[in-house]
Amino acid sequence: MQTLMNAAPQHVLLVDDEPAILNALVRTLRRGTSDGLWKPLKIESFTEPAAALARAREQTFALAISDFRMPGMNGAQFLTALRELQPACGRVVLSAHADFDGLTDAINSARIALFLSKPWNEPELLAAVHEQLEEYRRVVELQLFAEQQRLARGELTPQEAERRRLERLEPGITQVQWSSDGAYVLDPMGAAAV
Repeated sequence: MQTLMNAAPQHVLLVDDEPAILNALVRTLRRGTSDGLWKPLKIESFTEPAAALARAREQTFALAISDFRMPGMNGAQFLTALRELQPACGRVVLSAHADFDGLTDAINSARIALFLSKPWNEPELLAAVHEQLEEYRRVVELQLFAEQQRLARGELTPQEAERRRLERLEPGITQVQWSSDGAYVLDPMGAAAV
């Protein structure tokens, strides 16, 4: 189990409508890597919450850090939608504005793990990210252990265990779309554009 978790880098999703904030967050997370707090991360950043959600349908993330006040979709709404897609993903709100109702919504609906203020305290942010990455690792290892136990007891087929493993790596990879004539559709977007 441990080698499975250590083999692939953990993915982190950053969402803020200000590109300068995203760049600063990326630098801070890279500093955590260089300081040895965690292994190199795959960091993806978005200024549009809808684009980040679209990416979350394709890629599993260990952690998402989102601004609270963004046009179109606030951080609580974004993290609530992300929670539905990826319940194990850690969720952190980062905001310069303390909005009690919004914070309550983020805690209750999105079940955020932490609320950090801007400008952030770098050691506090690094400690929070480390804690969330470790929590994600523990959750995934527990899921893998439970699946191995179910497989050993015959409650889970080897095919289903493999399907779940593939879905953890690449969300949606095992979902097949069929055309009306019974053929499977390889690229529904490309087929529609033709």
